[in-house]
Amino acid sequence: MTDHDIRPAADSPVGVVERQIAAYNTHDLDAFAATYTKDIRVVRRDGSEALGREALRETYAPQFAEGRCRAEIVGRLAEGDWVVDHEVAHGVADEPVRLLVAYRVRGGLIDRVEFLG
Repeated sequence: MTDHDIRPAADSPVGVVERQIAAYNTHDLDAFAATYTKDIRVVRRDGSEALGREALRETYAPQFAEGRCRAEIVGRLAEGDWVVDHEVAHGVADEPVRLLVAYRVRGGLIDRVEFLG
């Protein structure tokens, strides 16, 4: 068995984040929103925040409607409730955007996201 054969449990923090990324990449707003708690807290790179699943849906609906956004995971760290992805976001700007994104998963749902760079 190789590392590529090992898959995280669907409800593990890594499994939840992988489901969220898959929904993002297929522009499935309902599946995407379903990976978050109702009171999700999203901290953007500029320090502003979006609070709640409805605010999250409103933020991402235009991107999903365009159908161009895609996240490429180029690195990942996971410890306890936290998953930190090094992502390259495509289709959200003229050029790909490199980001560090920290996800906290509790009770099988993402309850906090911080865009770090």
